[in-house]
Amino acid sequence: MRRPNILIVHWHDLGTHLSAYGHPVESPHSQALADQSLVFDHWFATTPLCSPARGSLWTGRYPHSNGLQGLTHRGWDYHPGERTLSHHLGDAGYHSCLIGLQHEANDPERLGFTELRTERPSWCDDVAEQAVEWIGEHAADDAPWMLTCGMTEVHRPWPESRYDPVDPATVTVPPWLPDNDLTRRDLASYEGCIRDADAALGRIIAALDDAGLAESTIVVFVTDHGSPFPRGKSTLFDPGVQTAMMLRLPEAYGIAPGRVAPLASHVDLVPTLLGLIGVAVPAAVQGVDLTPQLRGEVEQARDQVWLEKTYHGEYDPIRAIRTPQWKFVLNFEPRPLLQLPLDLEGSLTRQGMGDDHLEPRPMQELYDLTADPDEVTNLAEDPVHAEVRDRLHRQLLDFLAETGDRLLDGPIPNPDPAAA
Repeated sequence: MRRPNILIVHWHDLGTHLSAYGHPVESPHSQALADQSLVFDHWFATTPLCSPARGSLWTGRYPHSNGLQGLTHRGWDYHPGERTLSHHLGDAGYHSCLIGLQHEANDPERLGFTELRTERPSWCDDVAEQAVEWIGEHAADDAPWMLTCGMTEVHRPWPESRYDPVDPATVTVPPWLPDNDLTRRDLASYEGCIRDADAALGRIIAALDDAGLAESTIVVFVTDHGSPFPRGKSTLFDPGVQTAMMLRLPEAYGIAPGRVAPLASHVDLVPTLLGLIGVAVPAAVQGVDLTPQLRGEVEQARDQVWLEKTYHGEYDPIRAIRTPQWKFVLNFEPRPLLQLPLDLEGSLTRQGMGDDHLEPRPMQELYDLTADPDEVTNLAEDPVHAEVRDRLHRQLLDFLAETGDRLLDGPIPNPDPAAA
């Protein structure tokens, strides 16, 4: 029997900022996809910045394992010999194509795609136009294919010459951001960009369905990491690492659409897709095949997710464990509470938030996510919670040792110091 096609659409910097995740944002096309999909309510990036997060998505491995611990344009790359989803699918007879954005390698040829269409800009409209054309060209292929569509959106900036902002008075300001005119204008531009990217997503899904491929294609919609606002992107707070993730399956799988509550991680995408198409998961893949969980054979596939950050614009080594109730964060270097990347440092929200985030960061953080979902109260020094802190600390150190994290041996050097 012919294996199913795979269509993956991925955005930049979205987090969960869609109507499908409870945000009052104009996003009807992603909402329509969500209504037909498994929607993961607790899907987490491994890291809160672009290249390493994407590296985990496509290798099923953690940044400290695959080598991609910082941004590719700052000298970071996969370790030699790292294999991606495209490589694994190629071994299984798939034709694979990348349209638009990738941010995992300076040489896209090493990513394993059969075909690259990356010459044109990766704006959402350009990507959608090419994807619609490609789907039409390959609708009748005998061999299965994977099409990956990478959009620049919704990364900053959001110029009004490209995206019409929504009315700032209509936006809902998250509790972890200051509610003022500057933040509202920033969010209004962000949501205007989301609206345009959402329309482009709708065009791609419509082309697939109109070609009669809905029942022979697995559809994935995902983003790299959290939303591009202070206390989001580039932090290990949930708004920095929790992401949208939707999986639409052909009816033949017998798995009904719905919400998926248990924890899941970017590293789980590769093994889950391989599991769904009946391909053995390589031993080097560190994620979990969620297929048994999705079929109802097990209640949950994992008890925790592992989070990390090493380099963004600057060296900022952090490691963390997150369970359904707790998050323990280990900061390896003294840094300010928030180390803002350049795009956030120049944002409207930054202009209106003051300088409290420049206060020194504690070396350990512990949050009770049930009682304190916004991660405001650090319990790491509370004697009442010492047992929880120490247990999670041990689990985290054991995981880092088992997976060979070099950070345990000392600071990790920048591969391109001149770019820092």
